[in-house]
Amino acid sequence: MTKKILILPGDGIGPEIMAEAVKILEVLRAEGEALEWSFAKLGGAAYDAEGHPYPPSTQKAAREADAILLGAVGGPKYDELPRELRPERGLLGIRKDLNLFANLRPALAFDELADASSLKREVIEGLDILILRELTGDIYFGQPRGRRSNAEGHAEGYDTMHYSEPEVERIARVAFEAARKRSKRVCSVDKENVLETSRLWREVVIKVAQDYPDVELTHQYVDNAAMQLVRRPKQFDVIVTGNIFGDILSDEASMLCGSIGLLPSASLDVNNKGMYEPIHGSAPDIMGQNKANPIATILSVAMMFKYTFNRGDIAGRIDAAVKRVLKDGKRTGDIASAGETVIGTREMGDAIAASLRRPV
Repeated sequence: MTKKILILPGDGIGPEIMAEAVKILEVLRAEGEALEWSFAKLGGAAYDAEGHPYPPSTQKAAREADAILLGAVGGPKYDELPRELRPERGLLGIRKDLNLFANLRPALAFDELADASSLKREVIEGLDILILRELTGDIYFGQPRGRRSNAEGHAEGYDTMHYSEPEVERIARVAFEAARKRSKRVCSVDKENVLETSRLWREVVIKVAQDYPDVELTHQYVDNAAMQLVRRPKQFDVIVTGNIFGDILSDEASMLCGSIGLLPSASLDVNNKGMYEPIHGSAPDIMGQNKANPIATILSVAMMFKYTFNRGDIAGRIDAAVKRVLKDGKRTGDIASAGETVIGTREMGDAIAASLRRPV
């Protein structure tokens, strides 16, 4: 059966990095994999074309696709738009529309790039963390929200942090199931000492843990977890947390590995239909300069084959192709150390595609 992939290049460097991901798909299709892909717009590009960051045409295409590849959204040119029309609302909209509640963000340190991290080699060498971020609840979606004037006439902004028991339970189960395939350790991150939402979160996670007696469960407050990620990151195996905490901690974890341009992510529904994207932003400052690192986007393709298409063999081949290229010394600017030769976005994509074609 043909696998139908929707590609959303997005804004900024999105089209550039997505062009390199397409090279990987082309290699696989040339080998006989039944793949077809189409393109649509999301974020600022969609607003420019259709007046909305997640227009009906994209909604229809996203619902019909088996999996989605996303580049990045956003840029300063859209900062003055009403909030509901900003590019980021398109990203939040597609996640909510497709019920992509489980965000998987691996933080994996490549041995070849251990010196690219700002931390000491011995702290991050061998690092392999999976962060499970709940994606459709929390303060990003809670109601009420808005702005108002208080009794003294001063402007106020307000948002609502909100989780229900079923929302916490389903992300917790994803975390425990993932841990069973790894080192069988889950750390649940919350702020239970001050937030009612976090108190519910912890209670539900503890309850779910009773169904997984083979998995060790620990808890950390989010401020301590942020500290521990840079102090002793290899203590973690699977981290499960809410939307806003996961947003912050996963970006922090990306820098342990040397660059935010290295890390992919998967956002899954209950049936493992997913949207796959690099965790970095649209980087408008380097747009069109052939400087962006496409590795995170290419590794997102690998995650797509692993989780949605259940083809771990292809995912493994893509991962191995990236590692071979890094071992060969090829570097984009964000991961290059002093004296190393820097190549561009297109050249890195070409190298990984050639490595994928190469017999092992």
